[in-house]
Amino acid sequence: MSLSEELAYMSAAELASRIRRRELSPVDVVEACIERIEQRDKSLNAFVYRGFDDARKNAKEAERALMSGEELGILHGVPTAMKDLFDFRPGWVATFGGVKAFQDNVSDFYSNYPERIEKAGAVLLGKTNSPVMGFRGTCDNYLFGPTRNPFDLSRNSGGSSGGSAAAVADGMVPIAQGSDGGGSVRIPAAWCGLYGFKASFGRAPMVLRPNAFGGTAPFVFEGTLTRTVEDAALGLTAITGYNSRDPYSLDQAIDYMGALRGSVKGWKIAYSPDLDVYPVDKRVAETVANAVKVFEAAGAHVEEVKLGLTRDQRELSDLWCRMIMPLSIETFETFKQQGLDLLADHREDFPPQFLEWFEKCSRMTVHDLIRDQQIRTEVYDAVQNVLDDYQLLITPTLAAMPVENTDDGNTTGPTQINGVEVDPLIGWCMTYFINYTGHPAASIPAGLADGLPVGMQIIGRRYADTDVLTASSVFERINPWQDIYKLCAARPL
Repeated sequence: MSLSEELAYMSAAELASRIRRRELSPVDVVEACIERIEQRDKSLNAFVYRGFDDARKNAKEAERALMSGEELGILHGVPTAMKDLFDFRPGWVATFGGVKAFQDNVSDFYSNYPERIEKAGAVLLGKTNSPVMGFRGTCDNYLFGPTRNPFDLSRNSGGSSGGSAAAVADGMVPIAQGSDGGGSVRIPAAWCGLYGFKASFGRAPMVLRPNAFGGTAPFVFEGTLTRTVEDAALGLTAITGYNSRDPYSLDQAIDYMGALRGSVKGWKIAYSPDLDVYPVDKRVAETVANAVKVFEAAGAHVEEVKLGLTRDQRELSDLWCRMIMPLSIETFETFKQQGLDLLADHREDFPPQFLEWFEKCSRMTVHDLIRDQQIRTEVYDAVQNVLDDYQLLITPTLAAMPVENTDDGNTTGPTQINGVEVDPLIGWCMTYFINYTGHPAASIPAGLADGLPVGMQIIGRRYADTDVLTASSVFERINPWQDIYKLCAARPL
């Protein structure tokens, strides 16, 4: 067995431990991951920028620090990847999710994940695929094409952090970045059989410019995609914490690793199979209904609940489209001021659904914005009313199974589920509710249906991130999922 095969499904925690004990060389580990990417990614299309020269340089520096006895970060020498959306590392190309006009656009500054993950000693290998401006729950674009699901290459990985999810599930890296404005960590985690954690709003800084206050409507987050709960806790330890450049950044020290040793015995846990309003694929519903029983086996009391929502799911998904679009409008305006008019000169770079919503939202009034915040408040109150009485709220992560990819760069989700029409951009994602509210949430592998992963969403009380990690760790101990990656390892190249 080659070193690449030996290390493929080793956790970040074990890699870091073995590197620290000098049983593994950072240079060898990085080379093994690069070899695996070069062997396997042609059929997967997870990486869209390969920073291998920088990675090799940083691996050598990591080895020098290790051998000289310097103080090491918690992820010293561990390979990782970052997302190609609103995520930047100096000298690396940033295409904002496969926008052709930006295929040669080079960043000159750090966003939070690459800066903090490198300070923790990790080695970035490259950037991963994402949909244009992150405006959908699938991963596809006109520049790079779709990222394929490592469980079934005909299907999509989920978005918007789809490249990161596919890379982790396929054993290319043990941990990768996701950002989450409507479920973009949790959606691909569900479809790729991973653990995707989105912390409470303010835990992981979002350094946005020129508008430092732009990530609140809906709440936008950074998170991690991993194959174990422990690796997520390590990643959170590295990327969270106060940053003075983020006006919402929380100045609190959280023991994420300590949360892994907890119990859910005696907890009251709410379970909603449909968040009141979603049609849910029968395969998803059955898988999650069985998975939630694990918490009862662990000593928790699980009750099915209603949230009390009355608006149609299509109205609520349209609300997400209206709320997230101003981030893109602002980005376009910033580039226009710099002399690049994307709508006038590069309109063909953008999917028709994106352009339609861009134009709608550009005409919105202050009264429209106020009304939307009032509808958002209804969702917040519904979720919060449940969590006032229960420690956790459990739901399916998604209402649909992974969709087949198209060949036009414009793969979307399903248009209907159980005969009910849903928005193919986001309406099948049971995740964006929590971007309205800011609660911590994770998607954890619930099982397989027809050989494809199904995710279960674990939602905690505001700022109770450790509760979500504790419950996740308990679930993982009772119902481990590591064997599912054998399906990815055996996939045809």
